[in-house]
Amino acid sequence: MGILIKTFKQSFAAAALALVAIAGCNTNDTKTQDKAAAGDSATTRDDKTILGAGSTFIYPLFSKMFSDYNAKTGIQVNYQSIGSGGGILQLTNKTVDFGASDGPLNEEQTAKIGAPVLHITQASGAVVLTYNLPGNNNNINLTPDVIADIFLGKIKIWNDARIASINKGVAIPALPILVAHRSDGSGTTAIFTNYLSKVSADWKTKVGSGGAVNWPAGLGGKGNEGVSGLVKQTPGAIGYVELIYALQNKMDYAKIRNKKGNFILPSIASVTAAGNVTLPEDSKIFLTDTDAPDGYPISGFTWVIIYKEQNYKGRSLEQATRLLKLLWWNIHEGQAFATPLNYAPLSDEALKVAEKILKSATYDGKAIL
Repeated sequence: MGILIKTFKQSFAAAALALVAIAGCNTNDTKTQDKAAAGDSATTRDDKTILGAGSTFIYPLFSKMFSDYNAKTGIQVNYQSIGSGGGILQLTNKTVDFGASDGPLNEEQTAKIGAPVLHITQASGAVVLTYNLPGNNNNINLTPDVIADIFLGKIKIWNDARIASINKGVAIPALPILVAHRSDGSGTTAIFTNYLSKVSADWKTKVGSGGAVNWPAGLGGKGNEGVSGLVKQTPGAIGYVELIYALQNKMDYAKIRNKKGNFILPSIASVTAAGNVTLPEDSKIFLTDTDAPDGYPISGFTWVIIYKEQNYKGRSLEQATRLLKLLWWNIHEGQAFATPLNYAPLSDEALKVAEKILKSATYDGKAIL
C-alpha cells in the first residue's frame, strides 16, 4: 500500500504539473477564458466568415460539420472551443454570431444578455465517467449514490466496499481516487451536476447544479480536453467528459445504473433512448436521469444560441441570413455527421421544434427564413 500511495503521489504531482502546462491551473484558466470570452482572438472576419464560440462537448461534431459546409459553400466558420460559459459570454458581448452551450441559459445569464435569444438543438450526447485503473476493468459498474459520493470526496479509494459490491469478480486496485473536474464554465458540467442534483439530495444541498460549481474535491482541467488529459495521465483518476473524448483517447468508461435499475453503457442507442421525450417549444430541457429502461442517464442536448432579433451592432441582413442558412443546414444535412462521431442525431420531433425556432428569428422584426 505504501508503494501505491507513493506512486499515486508522484503521478498526482506529474499530472498537476502537466495540467498547468497544458490546461492551466484554475486561476490561469479563468484568465484565459475571460480573455477569449472578451473576443480577443475572434473579432476579425471577412465577408464569408461566421464566428462562433462555446461548447467543447460539441466541438468534434462542429469541426466535421463546418469543414464540410465550407467545402460546399465557401463559407468559413471560425469556432472557438472555449467552454459553454465562454461562448455565452462572447454572445453576451456580441463578439460572435452564435454561442454553443450544453446547458440552456440560466436566469442570471438571461438577465445579462438583455434580449430574447433562441436555443436551437444540434444533437445529443453522453457525458461519461472515464477513469484510469491498471488491470482488466473496463466498463465497471457505478451507481448514482457512489458517483455522488466520489465527487463529494466521501469515497476516497477504488476498492471501497461500495464499489466492490457492484463489481464482483472485477479486479479493482487499492488506488486513491483523484477527482478530475472542469475548471471553466461548462455545459458538460451543467449536464453532470444536473444529474447529480437529481440523484443525490446531499449533492443538491451542498453543491447544486450549474455550469460552474464549487467542487468539494479534486483538480480542475480546462475543457473536455483538459479533464481527459488529466485522467489519462494519472492512475486512480476519474472525471467526466463527452463520449467522443474518451473514445478518441482510448480511455475506459463506466456503465451507469439508471432509474430503472439497469446498468447502461453510453452509446448512440442509449443516448437516443434518453432523448425520446417531448420537447418544450423553446427546446430547453435536460435529459438526465431518464425514465427510459434502456436510456443512458447522463445524456444531454447541445444548443446553438443566437439573438432572436438579428439586427444589432451594425449586422447586415446578409450576415443574419448567412448564419440562419448555416444553422438550417446543421439540423438537416449536417446531422449525417452525428452518428459516426457518436452523437445522437436529432429526432423527428426535435427537428420540428428546431425548425420552428429558427423560423422565428427576425431582422427588423421580419422573419429571415
